[in-house]
Amino acid sequence: MNLEAFILGCGGMMPLPHRHLTSVLLRREGDLFLFDAGEGTQVSLRRLNLRWKKINAIFISHTHADHVTGLPGLLMLSSQVDRDEPLYVYGPPKIAEYVETSRRVLDMYINYDIIVKEVEAPAICYEGDGFRVRAFPLRHTKTCYGYALEEDARPGAFYPERAKERGVPMGPLWSRLQAGETVLAGDGSEVSPLDVLGPPRTGRKFSYVTDSLYFPEIASEVANSDLLVCEGMFEKDLLASAIEKKHMAAFQAATLAKDAGGVKKLALIHYSPRYADQELRVLLDEARAVFPDTVLSKDRMRFTLDYVD
Repeated sequence: MNLEAFILGCGGMMPLPHRHLTSVLLRREGDLFLFDAGEGTQVSLRRLNLRWKKINAIFISHTHADHVTGLPGLLMLSSQVDRDEPLYVYGPPKIAEYVETSRRVLDMYINYDIIVKEVEAPAICYEGDGFRVRAFPLRHTKTCYGYALEEDARPGAFYPERAKERGVPMGPLWSRLQAGETVLAGDGSEVSPLDVLGPPRTGRKFSYVTDSLYFPEIASEVANSDLLVCEGMFEKDLLASAIEKKHMAAFQAATLAKDAGGVKKLALIHYSPRYADQELRVLLDEARAVFPDTVLSKDRMRFTLDYVD
């Protein structure tokens, strides 16, 4: 089962040429989940030829303009196609008011159900087949949440020779064992999944953190992430400004990744517009000095989250 993340916009505060405002799309087989919807989100969706019509849910971190200005356009665009399923929008207080006000003031034509749910983090806000999306509190100038999509553990590897040794013939009974059922062997004895499967295998995890003052408790929320997308807005020399504005410096994002344990890759996002593209290297260098598996996210960059085993 494929799990991919697409950076639709990596900028913070204001868009720049080739740098839309913050937005990330996560694709898990046929399911699409959008995290924030900054200005330019539709442009990247089109350029990547992603099936934006099938977005299941949108998760908004907070209601600052650089994270929600792309949302009204997405809602209106979805009315141009046939859509049978409702679109869910999750976020902190004020997100319902923002959606409703936008619909009223813009006189939106909407021909599908939009279900807005305001979340009080920490909470599991969305559950699907074998996974969930969890919201956790951040510390910004207004209520702000991070999100983590976590998959259930998978059954252990199936060992056919063990099944044969216990008298279970190849066929449907093997599938039932792999699905966690106890079956009867040819001699009538019970064979449980524990008899033929290895230890459970981990699922995958995607975490999204922006905007926030650094505080160490975030690390436990993003532990074991296959991909952590985290703001790294400033360099170390501007730490005082980061603290004043309740944002993170790049080295602090890397500190979270290192302290969390089990994080496989950190992708920095939400850069200050003070940095031209060629100047972002300072953020990368400072982060890699703490957590080597760090990359600078760029608009329309794609990440694949693979199973470890």
